[in-house]
Amino acid sequence: MSKNKFETNAIRTQLERSQNLEHSVPLYLTSSFVFEDSEDMRASFAEEKERNIYSRYSNPNSSEFIDKVCQMEGAEAGFAFASGMAAVFSTFAALLESGDHILSARSIFGSTHALFNNFFPKWNITHTYFKIDELESIEKLITPKTKIIYAESPTNPGVDVLDLSALGVIAKKHNLILVIDNCFASPYLQQPIKFGADLVIHSGTKLMDGQGRVLAGITVGTAALIEKIYRFSRITGPALSPFNAWVISKSLETLAVRVDRHCENALKVAVFLEGHEKVNWVRYPFLKSHPKYEIAKKQMKAGGCVVAFEIKGGVVAGQKFFDAIKLLSLSANLGDSRSIVTHPASTTHSKLSREERAETGITDGMVRVSVGLEHIDDIIRDIQQALG
Repeated sequence: MSKNKFETNAIRTQLERSQNLEHSVPLYLTSSFVFEDSEDMRASFAEEKERNIYSRYSNPNSSEFIDKVCQMEGAEAGFAFASGMAAVFSTFAALLESGDHILSARSIFGSTHALFNNFFPKWNITHTYFKIDELESIEKLITPKTKIIYAESPTNPGVDVLDLSALGVIAKKHNLILVIDNCFASPYLQQPIKFGADLVIHSGTKLMDGQGRVLAGITVGTAALIEKIYRFSRITGPALSPFNAWVISKSLETLAVRVDRHCENALKVAVFLEGHEKVNWVRYPFLKSHPKYEIAKKQMKAGGCVVAFEIKGGVVAGQKFFDAIKLLSLSANLGDSRSIVTHPASTTHSKLSREERAETGITDGMVRVSVGLEHIDDIIRDIQQALG
């Protein structure tokens, strides 16, 4: 690993220059690569040498993106995917067999819920949820078939925080694979491998791109586990496109400065909302009122870009709020330069039953705000006028 600082690695981890001596990394928009002769072709397919063969396997642009994220997360290896959910699915599918069991935090993204509940049962892969505020109960839920512990921190959409060190201790004790979705924090704010994670997943669509342009996903971690994920993905084909890899890799050069401003703005929005008479509660990791504030301070550099809060008055009040928004975008994305407001109960987590949403703390009046890079006065003014 490089001895340079995070910001330097984000900019200076790049491909070797071609004969053209370009300063900015070029695009490699090619589906395949040629061989020098028959022996080169044979040796390449026999994997006796490392080289690009076909962009479903590897491509210089995706390799550069992977190298950067590995530097940022302190990982040995990685594989880049066409989306965050492709990364989630492929990671589980590569590592699990029929009969295996997943122990997952209950507070996870809606599509991951659907994966566990609607698709994995077809392959006899089961799961059990644990409550994020009852980590002491996890060991009681481990079975002889348990293979993976999975969690997000901070969580989507409630911005809860899990103690990654505690999860790491449990996973190591029981020889389980700890997989952490680090999307809300980004590798700039948090590196789960330092706390015992074996694999880290990101939706690069969010803060990594940061401008709502492309879809991407990535899993990084130990070389042995990534090798299994690579073998599965090389055959099944969820690879990231060279163009999207190039976009994301360039975006990582500004990740630190962007996320610093996201966090600065988000904390100010959270403080504003916490004092508003029409708000029941506010959740943001670096608010002192957050129940896991001390843990967040221990494992995160700052609180991230997402603030969750509940409007008084339930569904009706929530509808009025969203219809009154003028500047902020109504969208299901997050981590964008543009501030976004989302109603999880009717969008990202709408496929869950009301009971399932209640168990994860998603109320009908919950609002998720992805705080962007606009001037903070303008962001707060729009939220204030929408609250009425």
